[in-house]
Amino acid sequence: MRIALAGAGAFGEKHLDGLKLIDGVEITSIISRTADQAAAVAEKYGAKHHSTELADALARDDVDAVILCTPTQMHAQQAIACMNAGKHVQVEIPLADSWADSQAVLAKQQETGLVCMVGHTRRFNPSHQWVHNRVTAGELAVQQMDVQTYFFRRKNINAKGQPRSWTDHLLWHHAAHTVDLFAYQAGKIVQAHAVQGPIHPELGIAMDMSIQLKSESGAICTLSLSFNNDGPLGTFFRYICDNGTYIARYDDLVDGKEAPIDVSKVDVSMNGIELQDREFVAAIREGREPNSSVAKVFDCYRVLGELEAQLAG
Repeated sequence: MRIALAGAGAFGEKHLDGLKLIDGVEITSIISRTADQAAAVAEKYGAKHHSTELADALARDDVDAVILCTPTQMHAQQAIACMNAGKHVQVEIPLADSWADSQAVLAKQQETGLVCMVGHTRRFNPSHQWVHNRVTAGELAVQQMDVQTYFFRRKNINAKGQPRSWTDHLLWHHAAHTVDLFAYQAGKIVQAHAVQGPIHPELGIAMDMSIQLKSESGAICTLSLSFNNDGPLGTFFRYICDNGTYIARYDDLVDGKEAPIDVSKVDVSMNGIELQDREFVAAIREGREPNSSVAKVFDCYRVLGELEAQLAG
């Protein structure tokens, strides 16, 4: 499996680290915004090709699939370009930053039949897999999810604290994780409401947001998001269930009293990004639809589109 990666920043390197652990995978091309970064990352990970243009990778015969870790605003257009070139594609979350673009990507996937997977990592974190396995086995039912997504990001910086060329978004990026996960654990979302705080004068986005969701099962979700939080960074999930309370912090899980739960045997790795990439590669090899295919996460973007319309109104 010969893979090109576009967007060799902080998150791109997480994928490259995961891909190194998968048998039979070769990283053949690195695409980055600057030639120097593309060359440096290609050398670090042994890629034979590097460029600043995605089209250069798409034209290569030694590229079977592409992972897109590029700015959100480019995701839909680039995913469609990959499929037009006959390449399977995994596009990092979010699929798009509009409902119309999300629909266009799904239409292209259905037209080509290629694997198009979206990086909804929460489906793959061992902590959330542990909960999901018990939900599907009938051992748990989610009553409420309480989620905090907190960063301190008043400038355009990435996960390494380095300057970035684009502006992140609480709704289309960070809320997408929780909106999809809530539906994955509790059923289709039938009610959604959102309010947001003031728009940042330079970044042009809301820095604080609150979202309420209800699923067809009757479960509810309260999601608080902020780029103003001067404290621990990240997303923390509290599952309040009919049979216990559980708190997920990325790949780790504790119960409601902070007692650790061993999730080391849930999957072949404790790294959600690696597991996500393993699913992408396996789906291509096996000719099947992956978990977090564009079709399976599609309803998340319907909900985000509805929330955006509410906020605009």
